[in-house]
Amino acid sequence: MKLCRLTLAIGLTAASTATFAGPQAFNSARSFAMGGTGVAIAQPATANSANPAMLASQQHEWADDFGLMIPSVNARFADEEEVVDQIDDIQDNIDSLEGMINNLNSGDDVSDAQIAAGQLRDQLDRFNRDTVRIDAGAGISLAIPSPRLAVGFFANGSVRGTVRGELNDDDLAFLDTLANAADADDLIGIDLESELESRGRVLASAVIETGVSLGRSFDFGLENPLQLGVSPKYVQLRTYNYSTGINDFDDEDFDGKDYETTKSGFNFDLGAAYAFGDQRQWNAGAAIKNVIPMELDSVDSLEGKRTFELNPKVTVGLAHTGNFHALTAEVDLTKQKAFGFEDDTQWVAIGAELDAFRFAQLRFGARHNIASNDDNSGVEETTQFTAGLGLSPFGARLDLAALVSDADLGAAIEFGVAF
Repeated sequence: MKLCRLTLAIGLTAASTATFAGPQAFNSARSFAMGGTGVAIAQPATANSANPAMLASQQHEWADDFGLMIPSVNARFADEEEVVDQIDDIQDNIDSLEGMINNLNSGDDVSDAQIAAGQLRDQLDRFNRDTVRIDAGAGISLAIPSPRLAVGFFANGSVRGTVRGELNDDDLAFLDTLANAADADDLIGIDLESELESRGRVLASAVIETGVSLGRSFDFGLENPLQLGVSPKYVQLRTYNYSTGINDFDDEDFDGKDYETTKSGFNFDLGAAYAFGDQRQWNAGAAIKNVIPMELDSVDSLEGKRTFELNPKVTVGLAHTGNFHALTAEVDLTKQKAFGFEDDTQWVAIGAELDAFRFAQLRFGARHNIASNDDNSGVEETTQFTAGLGLSPFGARLDLAALVSDADLGAAIEFGVAF
């Protein structure tokens, strides 16, 4: 499973200098369980990554002094075409066919080799443009909420890697010739590995960020104070662009730095929140992540370069909260461009939380990608459904979450403290 090991090697290389990294914004386990929402409903420890203004918003009395997340981890896996299994089968069949050819003598029966060549031809044809995608993320956060001056510290990120089969049409004609060989003399001396040109391509992109968050309530003569927040941060981008013959890769020879580009710089997020209603049970929130656009080109390969774009992401949301529930909805006003073989993304999401006396929470959510299209040349992201469970006895927190869609399966776990 050489190409699968390659994907893992890239992920480990990205993780070696920080937590994990990737192009998608980090989500806490609570946000993960509630459809990725949070801009209008984030709690102190999660406000660093969702909306810094929420650090200064009114919180429950049991969570308005201190919040800590150590750590939060999530992962998603999309392999609807069973790419990993296909790679294993193709490599096994190449080895088998090569062994048959090397052991042939003039006059030998070639029927087994013909059958194997035909099977390999069909396998490569099916493998073309099939894609597997792996996401992983992790983060830590500390928050000291206050309406006067709230302060938070955070480090988070996530990694996204995609692997895709890329067929060379000449391979089909070559293998068709082998499948119709007249006798052993037509096969003897053929170097199968040097003849095959089909490839596996790996694309991965990474964002690592660490920074501080500041939030404060302001009285602008409105019925209630307006909360504003800012998160200055240091950001590192990474890309990986690796292409290899379908049977050539050896993970012991792989050095991620040969296929990696990096770029670092300062950026910042902005946020705003406003509570209203008789008991301030409604809250409107808005956040702009990565206000300064950043770009990074990948290394060149046979298939060319790719440009990873980290553009501003604008999200608005509305939430209704009570002693035993929270309901929220939000929408991205901007589209995020895909780097690998997947959809662009622009989410509309809803989330709900039922709270049992602050000792246990049941969460649900769903989100739909309004930027999804049929021309993404890889894994499609349309509608995802989420659920989760929170346990918070005496201020300690354990949050679990799960995600499912037509393409993805995902999970998250988080440990923390709030009081």
